[in-house]
Amino acid sequence: MSKVIFITGASKGFGKLWAEAFLKRGDKVAATARNTTALNELVATYGDNLLPLPLDVNNREEVFNTVQTIEQKFGRIDVLINNAGYGLFGTTEETTEAQARLQMETNFFGSLWVTQAVLPVMRRQKNGHIIQVSSFLGLTTLPLLGLYNASKFAVEGLIETVGTETAHLGIKTTLIEPNGYATDWAGASASQTSSDIVDYAPVREAFAKSAEHPDTWGKPEATIAPLLNLVDNANPPQRLLFGKIAYQAIQQVYTQRLKDIETWKEVSIAAHGH
Repeated sequence: MSKVIFITGASKGFGKLWAEAFLKRGDKVAATARNTTALNELVATYGDNLLPLPLDVNNREEVFNTVQTIEQKFGRIDVLINNAGYGLFGTTEETTEAQARLQMETNFFGSLWVTQAVLPVMRRQKNGHIIQVSSFLGLTTLPLLGLYNASKFAVEGLIETVGTETAHLGIKTTLIEPNGYATDWAGASASQTSSDIVDYAPVREAFAKSAEHPDTWGKPEATIAPLLNLVDNANPPQRLLFGKIAYQAIQQVYTQRLKDIETWKEVSIAAHGH
């Protein structure tokens, strides 16, 4: 049976790639973006199976109206893929208030508004799957991405909580945690802070050098089969890393965290007081 998939941020990158993959196999897709002209070719190919809708996820009222339109068109929403977001590059000290607020507004609050809007539909259905595109940087950090890291850490906590609140209603949640991919996430979709403080020059140079390594960036097309597998799985995981860099980094980070927890175990217990 075909599914109804709602994807945000679908004009390019993962969003557009995944929308086309679902359409190719016969699913119905509601694809939103600030500018939907990039979806015209898919509309021409797939017709009524694709519903392109303009959406700024920062506008909560617009988000709720859009979800209502999708339900009216397709009758249900089986899967939400919360994909809209971007990367803010620069040191934490150099980040302006406006840049910091906009990063959180889009990456965190945008995901919150879409999740809140979809939950009533899924509660009525007594089923649904919320898939949040997070990042392996929601579990660890890289320099020059402080606000991006923070936004993804926040999203991780949000969606994990939603999963505990809705499991009894037949609603599942999964956090996809990709490493860097050769999409425009670090290009047209990225935002840069100023870089005037010379003390941070070594950090910027090291970051730039690591980004030049050909193994750093995953192939976007390689995510299609894993995503379809995830959507079709009756028991999806709470979290799913995408990419070997993500796997290697998080495996190392969590091994060290568990070691630290055990090393400081007695101090932790003593801090309880009784």
